[in-house]
Amino acid sequence: MQMNTPSRSTIRLTRRGRLALAVIGALVAGTVVAVPLLLITDDDGESRPTTLVVPEGWRASQVYAAVDQVLALPAGTTRKSLGKADLKLPDEAGGNPEGYLFPATYPLDEKATPEKLLSRMVATANRKFNGAPVAAGAQRNAMNVYQAVTVASIVQAETAAKADMGKVARVVFNRLERGMPLQMDSTVNYALGRSAARTTEADTRIDSPYNSYQRMGLPPTPIDNPGEDAVRAAVNPTPGDWLYFVTVEPGDTRFTADYAEHQRNVAEFNARQKKTTARPQR
Repeated sequence: MQMNTPSRSTIRLTRRGRLALAVIGALVAGTVVAVPLLLITDDDGESRPTTLVVPEGWRASQVYAAVDQVLALPAGTTRKSLGKADLKLPDEAGGNPEGYLFPATYPLDEKATPEKLLSRMVATANRKFNGAPVAAGAQRNAMNVYQAVTVASIVQAETAAKADMGKVARVVFNRLERGMPLQMDSTVNYALGRSAARTTEADTRIDSPYNSYQRMGLPPTPIDNPGEDAVRAAVNPTPGDWLYFVTVEPGDTRFTADYAEHQRNVAEFNARQKKTTARPQR
């Protein structure tokens, strides 16, 4: 018998693919870390990077691996340097810089160290987040800045389309206001240390504070490092009553407040996925 109220195990808010960056680097948490580099050749004929580009949506683990690579350090060095970096993080972060390694292009000089790079990223985030627009926007939504950054990180993980970011943020707020679990696949994937994987029913039952199928409210920290568009969407969500969304195909994300309509959209997504999977490889 079909229930009138959707169960946690059947709702899927998102089904979204990702565009992969050019592959330069290592695997981190099951995801290829691509490190965009600008190289120069010094007087000795050695090439070295002059900048590090941190893309929007990278997780802290990806940033650490990229810093290790551009500075030619053993894997794990940057992560181990956190205790020495003296990062100016909000108290709520508990020393975890996730969400505050701001996406930008950072220059590299001969004196660059993991501590200096991480400190510069956090300082950039603080300049962006602690200004009046973000603080006032967070307050309007009954949140502090750290919570707003957490919402922005979910928005960043759920959609790459700037036009949809405000709507995704509104879904987050609408579900929080109604006492509904967020049920975002992106938070489950973060808990599992992976990206862009199809979430299974077993995945939604994992014991983790980041499992937004089982836990109410926001995850305890951001789940990536959001860019300015995602932050702007988190503090100025688009007006609407939406509770569900699904990307049926690239460029076609459908938002609705009606669960039955959402089920139809998900069924269309699943049919398209099945058709794509069944298509012979060339």
